[in-house]
Amino acid sequence: MAEKESTVYIVDVGASMGSVHNGREISDLDFAMTYIWDKITSTAALDRKTATLGVIGLRTDGTANELEHEESFEHISVLQEISNILLPDLKQLRSSIVLSNTDKGDAISAIVIAIQMITKYCKKLKYKRKIVLVTDGQGPLDADPDSVTEITNKIKQDNMELVIVGVDFDDAEFGFKEEDKDPQKAKNEQTFAELVESCDGIIGTLQQAVEELGMPRLKTTRPVHSYKGWLTLGNPEEYDSAACIDVERYPRTMVRRPMGASRFVQRQDPANGSTQSTGTLVNDGDLAMPDTEGNDLAGVKNSRTYQVLDEGAPGGKRDVDRDDLAKGYEYGRTAVHISESDENVTKLETKTSLDIIGFIPWANYDRFMSMTVSSILIAQRTNSKAIMAFSSLIHALFELETYAVARLVTKDDKPPVIVLLAPSIEVDYECLLDVQIPFNEDVRSYKFPPLDRVVTVSGKVIKEHRNLPNDALTSAMSKYVDQMDLSSFGRDDDGNPSEYMPMSETFSPVLHRIDQAVRWRAVHPTEPIPPPYEILVRYSNPPEDLVNQSKKRLEKLIAAADVKKVPPKVQGRRRNRNEVKPLSGLNVEALLGSDQKKAKVSVQNAIPDFRRLLDSAESIEALQDAAQQLGKIIEGRIKDSFGDIAYERALQEIKTLREEMIEMEEPVVFNNFARHLKRKLLAEELGGNRKDFWWEFRKSKLGLIDSKAAATSDATEEDARSFWSFT
Repeated sequence: MAEKESTVYIVDVGASMGSVHNGREISDLDFAMTYIWDKITSTAALDRKTATLGVIGLRTDGTANELEHEESFEHISVLQEISNILLPDLKQLRSSIVLSNTDKGDAISAIVIAIQMITKYCKKLKYKRKIVLVTDGQGPLDADPDSVTEITNKIKQDNMELVIVGVDFDDAEFGFKEEDKDPQKAKNEQTFAELVESCDGIIGTLQQAVEELGMPRLKTTRPVHSYKGWLTLGNPEEYDSAACIDVERYPRTMVRRPMGASRFVQRQDPANGSTQSTGTLVNDGDLAMPDTEGNDLAGVKNSRTYQVLDEGAPGGKRDVDRDDLAKGYEYGRTAVHISESDENVTKLETKTSLDIIGFIPWANYDRFMSMTVSSILIAQRTNSKAIMAFSSLIHALFELETYAVARLVTKDDKPPVIVLLAPSIEVDYECLLDVQIPFNEDVRSYKFPPLDRVVTVSGKVIKEHRNLPNDALTSAMSKYVDQMDLSSFGRDDDGNPSEYMPMSETFSPVLHRIDQAVRWRAVHPTEPIPPPYEILVRYSNPPEDLVNQSKKRLEKLIAAADVKKVPPKVQGRRRNRNEVKPLSGLNVEALLGSDQKKAKVSVQNAIPDFRRLLDSAESIEALQDAAQQLGKIIEGRIKDSFGDIAYERALQEIKTLREEMIEMEEPVVFNNFARHLKRKLLAEELGGNRKDFWWEFRKSKLGLIDSKAAATSDATEEDARSFWSFT
């Protein structure tokens, strides 16, 4: 369970906070709220009942606190009692935190109010207690030594943390010192520093706090074991010599996903004639946002219906209940039904276990075999015997430079996986790291042509070819890569070369950008979202100094590779087709003497011939003629096909015809072909019963081009759906 937290923020809204200092374009209050809003919205984003906060206004025009009858507690207002913070609370706080017209109000007394709030809320329970004061230090302070001592003792006694963030406070470590500082402010800074020092708190300047907001905060996750049981070597049920070690398995690395978005609709008033009301949504069992003031969103309910073909039902389809559905496993062109009572035959019965099945040397393992994120395997933490045995196994693997291969079943009846166990010995702990490795069926073996030689059809090996890099190009590329080396381009604190992009400073831009945008929009509904933090885009491009430093190497590489500018694509004269215009401006086809108008689509080379005819088509009639030629070839393939041997080629030609007609904005041509093909299949004019081709045709989703795919189509979406009924 996450640790319980209770934080009280004290915000100074005195009249002096309305000033603008040190070249900033916003007031000191707005500058302070940049820090406060970030902290509050970060807590709200956690969505944890154990993360609570409260807000106190210092130097307010009015007074609203439990000790308001005492003079020293005037002009202090509790703006938010300690509780979970929600979006409506943020809106309420935004309207409450405004600049006041007074400078009266004691910051020390505000800390007393914060202590009282935390004590009342947390009682004697275990909480992480924290008080954060943000002020410019220009208000009066009642720094009575006895009172300060009592406050310090109470903070220490209840284990509270006091943080004071000051607007333009001097900070030697950060390197900031305000010139011509007001004597009263300097005195107050000294008082705050003594108070913080006496209770082991933290004091700093606001400028540093705001700059550190751009540093993403990493979420601390509680480890949850994915396996707890025996690690066995040998079968303990058959052999007394088998080794059994109690171990626990936890994730070592895991992808952190950005926060998800849900779908909501605007709440509408039925009295205004709305077609769907919030009440209807909630009464239907829908998920709705909390019904609080200022919330105008309601959750969207998803529903799914199942239909089967039924000629006797309206529309030719009948709704069925989900409970009436049966599972079928696709087997060829049929579905094999397995009832629920027999479904256990498809499951492999397994027991929770982690069994070592072999060992392999480090050198024999290929890195590409790792399939998943890594996990960590440790001995049972309270079992000294298991710790000693597990340590022996780790050291044996390390000394022999060997990995262990194990079969893992994390829960009963779950599919087994094969994992690789690698020893890891650190200063303060020892463990085995594991990753899942593939079964034989998981490996994809592909063959690609070699990059360092050309093999001709006759089998001759050519080492020098226009498509192969020569020695000059290889050398230029090697030197350019060396010049762009990032491994030592950075500098450490002492100015020595270091890694430019260490993992500890590399953060996910997408994850933290979404988090930044959501937190900003929660507080500023109408203002534009600020740009991403600098650290999120720091590594989006190579360092400018390194690019300039490598410019000469790049120029030599360009010369060695004979890089030339690719001629721009020009718009075709007909049907918006793109063609590459030669740099010479000559008509290559005319020079070669080719007569495209007399060309035909051949059976042996149908698709390239068809596309060549489209490129030379000067009228719609020529385009239709090319489509008709390809259509006859497709019908011939189906008719003459022995079984389904020619189906795949026919489907590829249909796909090409469909794509080209969409691009040429002539969907009617394809639709006419598809309808004509369906009629012939129904009439069994293409070599008898070809329903098996129809199912392959339907499975490939190569039906009518509807108006959604092409605006000039003669088929609606309903026409495209009804086309698939084979009647």
